Amino acid sequence: MIEALSELGSYIEQKRSDCVISWDIDSDELNVMVAPSNIASFVDFLRSDNRCKFSTLVDITGVDFPERAKRFEVVYHLLSMYQNHRVRLKVLIRENEPIQSVTSVHPSANWFEREVFDMFGILFQDHPDLRRILTDYGFQGFPLRKDFPTTGYNEVRYDEAQKRVVYEPVNLTQEYRQFDFKSPWEGAEYIVPDDETEGTT
Repeated sequence: MIEALSELGSYIEQKRSDCVISWDIDSDELNVMVAPSNIASFVDFLRSDNRCKFSTLVDITGVDFPERAKRFEVVYHLLSMYQNHRVRLKVLIRENEPIQSVTSVHPSANWFEREVFDMFGILFQDHPDLRRILTDYGFQGFPLRKDFPTTGYNEVRYDEAQKRVVYEPVNLTQEYRQFDFKSPWEGAEYIVPDDETEGTT
């Protein structure tokens, strides 16, 4: 597997040296750092090239590194069911720098890119309908940025008792949460109230 991925990495770098900044292999997956200006054409190459055939876009996500000049990593996961390979593409961009949409290559990128925009504020150029997809209407800020405050924003919800939409301050309480870092199989120290098995062995 490692040898095949190494050959593939070398092949991709040779064919698209205009796009590939660097590449490596980690956890049996090929990681490729891509120039931001060429991401759409590079994804199209990976899909159409007979040796690659990365026909399935699995996911697009973002990673926030506030301390970096190029704050965001936009990460693409692609799968070749023909070759049984996976590739992870990473693109580094600045906070207000747009990145080209890949919806023209993979229509399924539509909602992925909208989610990344909604959560991180990353702009996708030439996206057909770039608007929020997960947060409420009128929501301000980007929840997955590391400098996003956990309190101080308003939440919009429908109140069944008042039969209308209400605006309330977001308040994330830690009450009732226990962080024992144990999996359910290791067994928690506490007993769930009204547990039918309480007191039995």
